[in-house]
Amino acid sequence: MKKLIAALIFLQGVLMSAVLKHIEINGVGIPVIFEKDSNLPIAGLQIVFQKSGSIEDGNLSGLAKMSAKMLAQGTKKLGNIGFAKKLEERAIRFGVVSGTETMVIEIGALRSEFDKGVKLLEELFKEPNLTPEALKNVKTQMLGFLARKKDDYDYIASKNLKKILFANTPLEHSSDGNVESIEKISLDDIKAFLRKHLVLKRAIVVAGGDISYEELEAKLKKLLSLLRVGESEKLPFYNASDAQKELVQKEQQIKQAYIYFGAPYYERVNNKDLYISKVAMFILGSGGFGSRLMEEIRVKRGLAYSAYSLARVNKSHSYFFGYLQTKLQSADEAKKLVKEVIEEFVKEGATKKELESAKKFLLGSEPLRNETLSQRLNRAFFEFYTGKPLGSSKEELKKIEALSLGELNNFIKNHQEITKLSFSIVTK
Repeated sequence: MKKLIAALIFLQGVLMSAVLKHIEINGVGIPVIFEKDSNLPIAGLQIVFQKSGSIEDGNLSGLAKMSAKMLAQGTKKLGNIGFAKKLEERAIRFGVVSGTETMVIEIGALRSEFDKGVKLLEELFKEPNLTPEALKNVKTQMLGFLARKKDDYDYIASKNLKKILFANTPLEHSSDGNVESIEKISLDDIKAFLRKHLVLKRAIVVAGGDISYEELEAKLKKLLSLLRVGESEKLPFYNASDAQKELVQKEQQIKQAYIYFGAPYYERVNNKDLYISKVAMFILGSGGFGSRLMEEIRVKRGLAYSAYSLARVNKSHSYFFGYLQTKLQSADEAKKLVKEVIEEFVKEGATKKELESAKKFLLGSEPLRNETLSQRLNRAFFEFYTGKPLGSSKEELKKIEALSLGELNNFIKNHQEITKLSFSIVTK
């Protein structure tokens, strides 16, 4: 095992060479995470805007996602179709995505077309297609999406679980919005959202490929100077509820019960023992066959095709959750068993065999998570975003390899909160 971990760390050191730099635009120091990689003649650029996702929707759920989709409508001069045609002609990948905490604008292209991609971004920043026609198009897309999700019971159960766990916080509302909120959002709302959030003080740049940093820096200075300075804001943090509530939604056409469960998880992104969480959660429910939940619910009792659980630890919130589907008549038994398995896990901890199996998988699969430039840049960004030095994941591997069963089980037993389960069930 020690030889394996040493080889993995060496390989990861060779593959991961992202560096952190800063570029000053209008008096604002903007972080730039960069990796040069000439293995393929491609280049990519992401501009990440912090505290600019759905957590900022306010009373208009879906506002961040709709604002992102409006930016994706191209420029006022070219329109949606004309802008898309320019991208397609040169095989430039372009996207604008809104998550819970961030909004990301991204381009990727062959190195020979990358300059054109950056110029199209410049045009977008100067004059986005914020027109009534574009708004109508985006609203049609989003309302169509919501209409299709009416019969997606996994989606419904997941959304209802968030309502329970994060009641009375911005996280209780779906980032997709609802019919009423989508119809209510105006062009002025979107303009105000973009004006507040697409600013230098919220920006982080992630870029790399077959391009030198000096070339990239020159392009960034021109591109980013088009943005306002703006203001940065601290991201709030929300713990999930420990109220152990249950929300059941009845549907006439349903043929299975969809069970989602969740609880608080008192971990933060900068906690020093977060690597232990990865091992613990793998053993409990995220490791597929062999995990506790899968073994007890599917293998031993045949109550579900799959059963899964994991912990989500973000800058703005942290929680434990899982899900399964089962026969309608088995829902109560499955729900009871979920509680029993988690309570037993917290009480007794993991076994030595489970720990060794988890180590082998997590360490052995590590190279697969660092194969591509985008994977390595995404990891470097996450390290920076969560306040860790670039390359800290290499140290995490060493810690996982050295983790003892006693340390693991002390960690597990200190997380009694995951037994305080709430349930969201969609059934007949």
